[in-house]
Amino acid sequence: MKLFAVGDLHLGHPTNREALHRIKARPDDWLILAGDVGETERHLDLAFDALQPKFKQLVWVPGNHELWSVASRGTALRGEARYERFVERCRERGVLTPEDPYPVAAIDGTRVRIVPMFLLYDYSFRPDHVPLDGAVAWAREAGIRCADEQFLSPAPFASRSDWCAARCDLTERRLEALDDGLPTVLINHWPLREELARLPRIPRFSLWCGTRRTEDWHTRFAARAVISGHIHIRSSRDIDGVAFEEVSLGYPKQWHGRIEPDDAVRRVRV
Repeated sequence: MKLFAVGDLHLGHPTNREALHRIKARPDDWLILAGDVGETERHLDLAFDALQPKFKQLVWVPGNHELWSVASRGTALRGEARYERFVERCRERGVLTPEDPYPVAAIDGTRVRIVPMFLLYDYSFRPDHVPLDGAVAWAREAGIRCADEQFLSPAPFASRSDWCAARCDLTERRLEALDDGLPTVLINHWPLREELARLPRIPRFSLWCGTRRTEDWHTRFAARAVISGHIHIRSSRDIDGVAFEEVSLGYPKQWHGRIEPDDAVRRVRV
């Protein structure tokens, strides 16, 4: 069995919906969906309808777009309640989520634990001289804004930083409780390390890209590979002997006419 990953399908775009059908079938293998499938349950269903017949098992983690509450789309649920509804929808379809027990799978003959995570961000990917309460203003000085500030509610938490802290606390406890010594594949929509959250054209967008709390998780928790999306810059890097894979497809302008959609489906080697 092999493990594959793709993120940021953004199925709100018709071109990306068409791209789903150009992903090749790998019926004996697992596929990770690394967040930002879309903004609605319908987008999730479109992905599952197209991809479940092609893969043995799907694994989903949320991105910021799944968490958006947009009034014009009739969205009533906000924050944690919205996330929980997406988890419920995944379970109805047999898709693994960050709320399920971490499964063990034999990938390329090696037993590894697959760890889907939902960790969010806390604005800590910023220069040390920029205070937390001035971080968003610092980004705006460079003309950088993020729609999360309008659409991503942290309810019932007081802030997105507080929600991030709670998610990190929960996930860290679960990982620390593992005692079987198996290597892991860590999956999170947002990159785990600040050095991977550098966007050359909009560097101050790093605020919305992760948390410094996870800088050493790849070594602490015996990762063989770390999967993320969000940046929309596909890459493969080796850090401390661990493969860090950014697996975004991205918006149509970022891939259409440049790559085949199936080429964005990355094989994860462990």
